[in-house]
Order: sequence, then structure tokens, then C-alpha cells
Amino acid sequence: MEAIKISLDDYVLSGGGYNGESYNLKSDPSVMLKLYFPGKIQQPLDEMMLARKVYDMGIPTPEPGEYVVTEDGRYGIRFRRILGKKSYSRATGDDPENVARYAAEFAGMCKDLHSTHVDTSQFENAKDRYYRMLADNPFFTVGEKDKLGKFIADTPDEDTAIHGDLQYSNAIFVGDKRYFIDLGDFCYGNHLFDIGQVYLCCYLSGEDFIEETFHMPKPVAMKFWDCFAPVYFGDGIPLKEIEELVRPYAGLKTLMIERDTSCPMPEFRAALTSILQ
Repeated sequence: MEAIKISLDDYVLSGGGYNGESYNLKSDPSVMLKLYFPGKIQQPLDEMMLARKVYDMGIPTPEPGEYVVTEDGRYGIRFRRILGKKSYSRATGDDPENVARYAAEFAGMCKDLHSTHVDTSQFENAKDRYYRMLADNPFFTVGEKDKLGKFIADTPDEDTAIHGDLQYSNAIFVGDKRYFIDLGDFCYGNHLFDIGQVYLCCYLSGEDFIEETFHMPKPVAMKFWDCFAPVYFGDGIPLKEIEELVRPYAGLKTLMIERDTSCPMPEFRAALTSILQ
């Protein structure tokens, strides 16, 4: 696919992140540009094409935009923002008295997503992604990798949708419309690979990280999980039992975090104790 040429003179910088920067169109602030750092050519194209496939499946996500390139050779995606939207993390932080309602709505979205069957020839298996991250990880020993690999292999297979980066900041709403965003890691597989990240963001992450990233004190984040879990798993399962089930999958997210940071993350290793002991 050929990229559309644009000029950055038409845009104003609005933010930055791990992979690149975001810009707003000066003449129309509803148009947003996600521009990757220099050298990243295939990543935005892959993300855009994946987003299109997900959108065409009927997953509630904003319509994908256009593949673009600037005069200095940086590639990105241009799309129209959903004005007035709010993420479930921001809404909870702004209105903690309604944490139960926000958690229940998010849980309902997740249940719908994880009951959506996919064409497995069109998307990556979550297990294959974890195997690849595990093979590339320099911070686990060979013995630890063997145990983690067996745990991944023993996880029951499912042919249903996985967000890949499921956190309550990656689901938004405006009015009665709800959408998943940032689906660059979308794949298919067991729902627990996804739910582990929800638990990690609510319980395992540090207070400062939760405050900065999700805009709420950690006790509110923990309450979000406490309200989320019974809606997602059903009232009949004790919360402690749910957490024992989910905790090792939260620990597996260490592989993704260490991939992105190139640093060992010992604070999350405790969640892998049941696998590595």
C-alpha cells in the first residue's frame, strides 16, 4: 500500500509515547495523526491493516484511517478522533463513586470481545506471540523458560478474539457508544491472556504508575478489579479463586513489558511463582 504524502506544517504536536508522537490537524482538530519515530516503516502499515481487519469483523473500534508519510520520511496513521470520548480509566479516576458501574460496563465489553470467534488464518495465535517473546527474552534462565513455555502450551486453546493490550485505558465511550482502541496487538486465543493484564493494571502495578497512567489512586484501581471480576466471571466464583487463576497470566505480561523496556521487571515476577517454583 502506498503512503499518502503529508506536510507536518499542517499539524501541531499534541503528545508523545514509546513508539512515536501524536499531532492534531490545525484546520480540523478532530483529525489526529499518529506518527512513528524514524525508521519505523512497516509497523504503522501493519497496525493499520490489522485495525481494518478488526473493524471489518464488527469489533467495536473506531474506523481505521490512512497510511501516511511526511517529507522527512516518517510514517504514520491519520484518522478522525471520536470527540467527547472518555476512557474507562479516566472516567473512574474522575468519578470514583461510580467505579462499580464503569467496571461492569468494561467487563461486559470484554465478555463480548472474548466470545467473538475469529478466522484464525487471518490473525496470530496468542501462544505463538508469547513463545516468540519468551525466546527473545534475555532475563529468564533456560530452566525458567522451559517452565513458562510449558505453562503457555498447557493453556486451553480458544479461537476467540484477544485485544492483546487489554487495560481500562484502551476502552472508551461517548454517550451510549463504546469502543476498544490501540488494537495493535490483536490476536486470538484463551481469554485469560487478556484478563491477566486487567489484573496487572489494577493490582500488581505500583501506586505511582497507576496514578500517572490511569489517573486514579491504587485503592480505586483495586476496587475496579473487585467490581470487574464478578461481572466477567460470574458471582458464583470466589474472588480469591479468580485471582489465583488469573495471577500467572498477569505475570506473563512481564514478557511484553520487558520486550518494550529492555529491562528486567522483578516487581512482576512474584505473579509467576506458581509456574517457576
